[in-house]
Amino acid sequence: MRSFIASGAVAAAVFAAFVAGAPASAADYDRYSAPKARKARTLPGDVPRAEDRLLPFSGNVPACNDPAVLRQISSRFAHREAHFWNSPLTIQNFDEVRDVAFRPWGDSFIPRRFCTARTYFSDGYRRTVNYSVREALGPIGIGSNVEWCVVGLDRNFAFAPACRVALP
Repeated sequence: MRSFIASGAVAAAVFAAFVAGAPASAADYDRYSAPKARKARTLPGDVPRAEDRLLPFSGNVPACNDPAVLRQISSRFAHREAHFWNSPLTIQNFDEVRDVAFRPWGDSFIPRRFCTARTYFSDGYRRTVNYSVREALGPIGIGSNVEWCVVGLDRNFAFAPACRVALP
């Protein structure tokens, strides 16, 4: 028992010496960092467009009513419903597809297009789908990717409230 208490006291002394000898905290980073590591603040006009970067984006994002985009939403929705929620619900048709915004945060961000559409489902209901088509965010950064949310069927509230997070 004595050796256990003695080893605990030694460990506490070593820990206290280590903490007391710490050279800098996170708040002191600027003071201890090398001058080369400090960067001048950039103004909004100084940020390059996504197309002008070292690894550029093309800026070509598929349209909201592109059949490949709508097919991707339909197939992923059916897969999610069948495998995760054990539901036979599917999207039957898209209607009133429209653009909400294109690159709403400026030209220096990853090109993306925000869209909304009214859809007909296999249960006979008509619901709204909010989605975004994003460049170079597909598998391993190749191709476009679609992120979507069906209003009223966001069961895990990933885009709550009412799929508003899926829009800009």
